[in-house]
Amino acid sequence: MGKRHFRVWRGDASGGEIQDYDVEVNEGEVVLDIIHRIQATQSPDLACRWNCKAGKCGSCSMEINGMPKLGCMTRMSTFEETETVTITPLRTFPVIRDLVTDVSFNYEKARETPAFAPPAGVKPGQYRMQQVDVERSQEFRKCIECFLCQNTCHVVRDHEENKPEFSGPRFFIRAAELDMHPLDAKTDRKEYAQASMGMGYCNITKCCTEVCPEHIKITDNGIIPMKERVVDRRYDPLVWLGRKIFRRDELESGHAGDPMAPSVSAGVTGVAAGLGPSGARPPQGPPLRADGRLDVSELIASNAGGPSPFGDDQDFPLLGSELTYRHPAPGKDAAPPGSH
Repeated sequence: MGKRHFRVWRGDASGGEIQDYDVEVNEGEVVLDIIHRIQATQSPDLACRWNCKAGKCGSCSMEINGMPKLGCMTRMSTFEETETVTITPLRTFPVIRDLVTDVSFNYEKARETPAFAPPAGVKPGQYRMQQVDVERSQEFRKCIECFLCQNTCHVVRDHEENKPEFSGPRFFIRAAELDMHPLDAKTDRKEYAQASMGMGYCNITKCCTEVCPEHIKITDNGIIPMKERVVDRRYDPLVWLGRKIFRRDELESGHAGDPMAPSVSAGVTGVAAGLGPSGARPPQGPPLRADGRLDVSELIASNAGGPSPFGDDQDFPLLGSELTYRHPAPGKDAAPPGSH
């Protein structure tokens, strides 16, 4: 492919400038290869963070021609042969040196995000989930924590003062994943995301989705559904009226002070606790009709949600005699001695 012209930002926290390089480019190479060639032939002190070179570690995040990308996944063949390629560090985070930035903000937010809470009375190895529940959250577990979505989010990119209150899209999808997890013993993660993670700051520009190298639909499948459920629960006049008529606030008074308090039914979760593939987790057992079935009316549901995936004429959960899936009982269903 011959020599190509590159511009690379050089400097540290005190300042820096763009430097020009003419570098040989070979067929099939990526931008990270060019960075390594510059280090090997022209500037051995050029700093760049990288690890796997396979698009799975998220280390080589940078901005290429102004677009947040992974250096190891950006092929040189995507640029015109006469095009100058400009490489700069992530703009949202403080520069340490050259292309290396301080992304500790993200690890601080990770520590602030409530972790998965195991169900009480069920030991590791005894957890059971339906495949549909696994598939629903699997998309969010593809995240490689490259923090490109955090970098491009204008809430913190253009407003440094928002960082203390705003966790960012990477941690919104973490909250969304746990919110739909049938074994998670904490309740109302969506409300926690709204109150403590700054989800209300997000105005759905979808820039985080556009730069995600794993093609996670961060906005459509994570943030928007979480926002909709918070709005339904707090501001929908029909839901508010239904809660007043059926005194749902009184029923939930035991959890009103702590939206992340463990559910009283934490030891029996998933389908066995009356939950379907939607993953909704009421703070306490909802009232049942005389026939033992749960009324799925939005007006008396403790967590407003979408239509049942089983159809409008389907009651859920089924009667206990009709269930084909159950969680292991505490102290029972243990693995045989010597097995792993």
